[in-house]
Amino acid sequence: MPRAEVDGVLISGVYGSGKSSVAAEIAETLERRGVSYAAIDLDWLTWFAVPGMKPATARRVYLSNVTSVVTNVVQAGVRHVILAAAVRDSDEVRALESAARLPLRVVRLEVPPETVVRRLRADPTTGRRDDLEVAVQWRADSVGAGIQGLSIANDGPIHDVACEIIDWLGWTVETEGVR
Repeated sequence: MPRAEVDGVLISGVYGSGKSSVAAEIAETLERRGVSYAAIDLDWLTWFAVPGMKPATARRVYLSNVTSVVTNVVQAGVRHVILAAAVRDSDEVRALESAARLPLRVVRLEVPPETVVRRLRADPTTGRRDDLEVAVQWRADSVGAGIQGLSIANDGPIHDVACEIIDWLGWTVETEGVR
């Protein structure tokens, strides 16, 4: 499928805002509606460590991973790509667009600070405690704010949030054509 016929969304927000869960719900909803999609949690594409590796090298590997995965799903016929990641600024969005070779519309999930604390403290992994510190600092510094096309509260039913995003994107059965 030509890349011009494929579009993408980046679900962003601070750690604990529900990016992965909302992306999964969007994917489930699109699947039930018969709309082609791929959902990619970008955390998993950057979760590696090589002792002594420079951050710039790790970033190149991460972006190469994004390129590979998105290329593969697009070649398989996917029309809508859902990415989930915490991003700091528009430069990171542009880097992801370049790696994915797709225009990305950005949705920022907003949640009250106490929700972030509750979600991250409940996670059994030690890394989430570090994420909590980062999330608190990002909120204080407004990191990632202002780069979105849509800002949405993620404190209600997740299906409602997913449907509002799908509607905003215009990803419906009608845009898919006859199958």
